[in-house]
Amino acid sequence: MNTFTLGISRKQVLEMIPEQAIHKIHVGELVVALVRIAEDFHAFQADCPHRGTSLFQGSIINQNEIICPLHEYRFDFKTGQVKAGSCGNLEVYPTELTEEGLKIFLSPE
Repeated sequence: MNTFTLGISRKQVLEMIPEQAIHKIHVGELVVALVRIAEDFHAFQADCPHRGTSLFQGSIINQNEIICPLHEYRFDFKTGQVKAGSCGNLEVYPTELTEEGLKIFLSPE
């Protein structure tokens, strides 16, 4: 598993990532979506598994779901599970907020 660290401290990460918004993070050649709810961070694939639509224009509801802007498919961004729609689940990446920054754990290609 590859690990990417965002920021250099817990405080810096909390200041630079506003809550309840979808952020685009470049991890090498991979683009990852990142959402912050309080001090919990959730990283997941940036494109909808249905038609590949960017989720950066999606909406966050219920503190744990993202709605795809194209066909309104809903996904739990904590688990990746599709909640409404007929497609595969989102790939999610574990995160850990530490005193050294936010660690995002990526699966090996």
